[in-house]
Amino acid sequence: MLFDKEWTEWLPIYVWVIEHDEGIIVVDAGETSRVHENGYHPSWHPFYRRASRFSVHPDEEIGFQLHALGISARDVRQVVLTHMHTDHAGGLIHLTGSKIWVAEQELSRAGGLGGRLKGYLPHRWPKNWEPNFIRFDNHTVGPFRQSMSLTRSGDVLVIPTPGHTPEHVSVLVCGSPSFFLAGDTSYNQKLLLAGKVDGVSPNEAISRQTMGNIVALSKERPLVYLPSHDSESEERLVQESVIEHSAENLLVGTGSL
Repeated sequence: MLFDKEWTEWLPIYVWVIEHDEGIIVVDAGETSRVHENGYHPSWHPFYRRASRFSVHPDEEIGFQLHALGISARDVRQVVLTHMHTDHAGGLIHLTGSKIWVAEQELSRAGGLGGRLKGYLPHRWPKNWEPNFIRFDNHTVGPFRQSMSLTRSGDVLVIPTPGHTPEHVSVLVCGSPSFFLAGDTSYNQKLLLAGKVDGVSPNEAISRQTMGNIVALSKERPLVYLPSHDSESEERLVQESVIEHSAENLLVGTGSL
């Protein structure tokens, strides 16, 4: 991806808000408009020089977006970070009063000089944030052998989905249909179904295994797949478009089952 001279169209950076009887849960924090400040991204890093460009306005930050929905930061009970890349953690400053969940090894990998060399921006994290570490148990969800419940009712689960980063996680909102808030397990649904791994994942075999597990889960239950940078995710969310399977073909269908 560092040598490809072609660019995609602008892609969204989605943050997901779950309105639950036990309190509001937010998945990821999005990016900050500070990306436009000179020097915010390290110019020496090849990823920021050759592989990514950002356009984020102040009214697109998570704090403003929550306010537009009638939600104050104090209303947010829990936050789950699928991983610590800046486009998923850059908006943390708006959420430091919430209980923030992150994989311990992901945080360790992202911190310090080693993290900066990998493209993380630990020096941009809020000074006063206090992360809580995800602790999986052996509660099985389809092909996923571990999970962690965010609710007493057990209907919102953190699922390990390694690939894009080694400790990447996703969030499953159980129901009919269920919603799979996928972070960067793939950049869009078509790539998931084609089994195409992105140019960031350090281990392609692990990424394919995770993608295969998501597809297998979609065969067990109606599943709306919502990766963070898929321009079609919003439409699938509104229409509850699930992945449908037939005996011979794998198709994308619309409507809950």
